[in-house]
Amino acid sequence: MAQLGRGVSLMFMHNKRLQYTVRVAEPNPALASLLLEQFGGPDGELAAAMRYFTQGLGELDPGRKDLLLDIATEELSHLEVIGSIVAMLNKGVKAELSEAAMEEADLYLSINAGGNSHTQSILYGGGPALTNSSGVPWTAAYVDTKGDPTCDLRSNIAAESRAKVVYERLINITDDPGIKEALGFLMTREIAHQKSFEKALYAIEDNFPSGKLPGIERYANIYVNTSQGDGDMEGSWNTGEQWDRIDDLEKTMPMDNGDGSATVNLDTAMTSAVEKLSIRTASDPSTDFTTGADLGAGPGAGLITDDDKGGAKDINNAVELAGVL
Repeated sequence: MAQLGRGVSLMFMHNKRLQYTVRVAEPNPALASLLLEQFGGPDGELAAAMRYFTQGLGELDPGRKDLLLDIATEELSHLEVIGSIVAMLNKGVKAELSEAAMEEADLYLSINAGGNSHTQSILYGGGPALTNSSGVPWTAAYVDTKGDPTCDLRSNIAAESRAKVVYERLINITDDPGIKEALGFLMTREIAHQKSFEKALYAIEDNFPSGKLPGIERYANIYVNTSQGDGDMEGSWNTGEQWDRIDDLEKTMPMDNGDGSATVNLDTAMTSAVEKLSIRTASDPSTDFTTGADLGAGPGAGLITDDDKGGAKDINNAVELAGVL
């Protein structure tokens, strides 16, 4: 929000100048589709803006509130930069499609250059759509805010890291110098935001673990080596003075020294209902009925009952005689 004079406030205002100048060398609908990953994708600019904006509205700390609203608003400017690049990459084909300026076959090829460029051209007229690079619509499910600052700030740091990696990959797939420069700027702003979020996280004195409740001390320093065999590695993440390492699971599980079973206390009526259900649905392990699967079994199904009526035994024998097995 901007301030105008004493006691007068304005809603959001749009400045028509982009935060970074967009220079596109030539149209490229396929590249436009790929760039939509950072427009309407899970790690894109809209998701970031909505994540930080909603966090900022609910934030109690004035410093973090200011930080989140600043970055949320900047992410909207980044959305505009990406959207402008997409629009420029689609500008030529949009005109050709709208004015039928090409023969049908050439026009068909131009809008099917790759990715979901045909969807962008036909459905959205070449404008940036709120989808990812595969055409999946943007969803608020991308916003993973939990309302706890230490949890959300860590999530924000991870989100900025993921976005940087996506920008790197997009930079690698284009040789357009203007687009490379713009994407490099956006990638670098992800680094700056990550630094700000990490500074804000460490400005909270007790920032680990997230939430209010402390961990249960006897479980907090246990490392459970549940994946064993070739490839076992030791390091500061699982070995040393900080860790009580468990390698022999048979001797140490369950960790609460109980019997490892699941129990519930039921009243008399519920107990009676459970017993009736158990009796009615009980299995008889002594039975071995011929089933439809037995009768229809083909090669590779294994031996079946009643002298192999499905023929699998004969076929397997024939394969063995032929020297295949």
